[in-house]
Amino acid sequence: MSTRARILEVAARLVAESPNGDVSTRAVCDAAQVGAPALYRHFGDKEGLLSAVVDYGFDKYLETKRQRAPEDDPIEDLRKGWDSHVEFALDNPNLYRLMYSPAMRTPPAAALESHEILTRDLRRAAADGKLRLAPEAAAQVVMSANVGVALMLVARPSTFTDRDTSRRVRDAVHATVLTPDVAAETGTGARATSRTQLPAAAAQLNVLLGRSAESGLSTAEVALMTEWLRRLSTTPTKSPGSETSGDDPS
Repeated sequence: MSTRARILEVAARLVAESPNGDVSTRAVCDAAQVGAPALYRHFGDKEGLLSAVVDYGFDKYLETKRQRAPEDDPIEDLRKGWDSHVEFALDNPNLYRLMYSPAMRTPPAAALESHEILTRDLRRAAADGKLRLAPEAAAQVVMSANVGVALMLVARPSTFTDRDTSRRVRDAVHATVLTPDVAAETGTGARATSRTQLPAAAAQLNVLLGRSAESGLSTAEVALMTEWLRRLSTTPTKSPGSETSGDDPS
């Protein structure tokens, strides 16, 4: 085993065993039987070490996502992705808190990869006409809620004792980003209205346009169309007369 691998393995174990998830570089060096110069040569500083520990530990979780075959229904992948994210946090509380610690100035690569996997599933949903927001905007909504629930469950277990809280939040968030007809099928939303159909159609067309190599449009026209569709998919629409008559009763 290389010196770097030994340091990582020891640091990951100490993080998991620590009461608060924190470890000192001295403790890592002592347990790995290396000098401080070796640790700093491989990882730069303590933050670099902890970032590497997160990637090291989270890699096993991401490996299951990298290798999984997509479901025919991207909505099912989104639901499973949420649940597996929370399950990983509960199984690895110290590692998870470290991963999303505001003290870490540079996000671990694992966090960025996890976000990209989510965005990829949302692009599939948009291509099927099942997303009411642009995939990138929907990913920010879903990931922030998913991480928030997971952090509360691992950081405040005495307060957040109901594991079903995660499912309830998941369904509420999915009802926000999915088209109402899809949300209604899963029991989480109402039927589609003109307010939600236009953003959903724009998000779908934007994804399909990005996949097409022969749209018949020039590069400049594609860029302009992409910008228009992005704005339509991220800007709430108002029903006719809503400025004076209140919300659409439908």
